Amino acid sequence: MTTGVRRRMGVEERRQQLIGVALELFSQRSPDDVSIDEIAAAAGISRPLVYHYFPGKLSLYEAALRRAAEDLAGRFKEPQEGPLGARLLRAMRRFFDFVDDHGPGFSALMRGGPAVGSSATNALIDSVRQAAYEQILSHLDVQKPSARLELVVRSWISLAESTALIWLDGRRIPRAELEAQLVHDFAALAAVSAAYDEEMGALLRRMVKDEPPDGPFADLVARLLSLAS
Repeated sequence: MTTGVRRRMGVEERRQQLIGVALELFSQRSPDDVSIDEIAAAAGISRPLVYHYFPGKLSLYEAALRRAAEDLAGRFKEPQEGPLGARLLRAMRRFFDFVDDHGPGFSALMRGGPAVGSSATNALIDSVRQAAYEQILSHLDVQKPSARLELVVRSWISLAESTALIWLDGRRIPRAELEAQLVHDFAALAAVSAAYDEEMGALLRRMVKDEPPDGPFADLVARLLSLAS
């Protein structure tokens, strides 16, 4: 008969383990409802040992949010190949994968959770939004956006965020519909802006130039035309 021997973890390895355990628990319930005792039990260590690696729940919470923020920001990355509509739709699917898997954690990240108003939490939220903004500009192949384009992209990111938060409250609308609708929303925001600005008009024409007839943008046009018939 052999006896299992628990391997001693290094400081950084243990810290990363605790962050992972905390993030998993925060993904299931609001961070406010998760205690240090639960985190310690899930990690297989004592409560005092958790405090050895993190001064308190807030510091562990912020570390878990930092990891979640890095993951979420990466969901907007997409090879710059193929039609824009399909690229945005794939990004939205990955975004909602995260939202679906980490509901309470996503809400805590975007609403501040127990660290609401803290400079660290605000910086994390801003980093996610900025990463998404830069990724969308890269998809549009724009290095220096105009004021109108910045307004369109940042407004759309805020819309995606608020849509996801509302969807989490009961999931009353099919997720796939919301993913497609958000892609349509981007095109609609760009189209409205293009009606006021020639530079945005040129960008919109470039956006839809290579869109296939079965793509998300063409689907939006078909839906709008059906309303007028």
